[in-house]
Amino acid sequence: MNNLIVGLGNIGDEYAATRHNIGFRVLDALAEASNAVFSDRRYGFITEVRVKNQNLILLKPSTYMNLSGNAVRYWMNQKNIDPQRLLIVVDDLALPLGALRIKASGSEGGHNGLRSITQQLASQQYARLRIGIGGEFPRGAQIDYVLSPFTQEEEQILKERIPIAVEAVKSFALQGIDRTMNQFNGK
Repeated sequence: MNNLIVGLGNIGDEYAATRHNIGFRVLDALAEASNAVFSDRRYGFITEVRVKNQNLILLKPSTYMNLSGNAVRYWMNQKNIDPQRLLIVVDDLALPLGALRIKASGSEGGHNGLRSITQQLASQQYARLRIGIGGEFPRGAQIDYVLSPFTQEEEQILKERIPIAVEAVKSFALQGIDRTMNQFNGK
């Protein structure tokens, strides 16, 4: 069965190590563990990995964050993905660094990438794995914060947390959203 796993981020070397690109980093870790290589395709970078009886189509949109919905809609149609098999991996300012929250649906929480996806799908009914990037920034400095790199100390935390996020993605494909929420939320 096909699952579409979308990591949100911005393309380009200047964004590669930024907080906003944590979704790309989780997909990179999952692909690397399976020796899969992304190829530049329409609206994004795509690869496929197999986890037991599940096929995971990994998508890193090349549309930039604010237009992520275009890539999601296109690849859902191309690969005939059921909305129940869609998982968006995204950064979250409201969560402490490295915290994971998995939800079956919900609001965009002010995130432009999620807003674009909701608009393109005309629904908030899609799963998301939110990864905390912390929120230690002065009022009005949100954009600078999300487009800044992690500190060395934060990178150490992420080395432990990204593999857990990868396991959550695999769990979503194998066990579904409810069991994955029970297993990973609050850890």
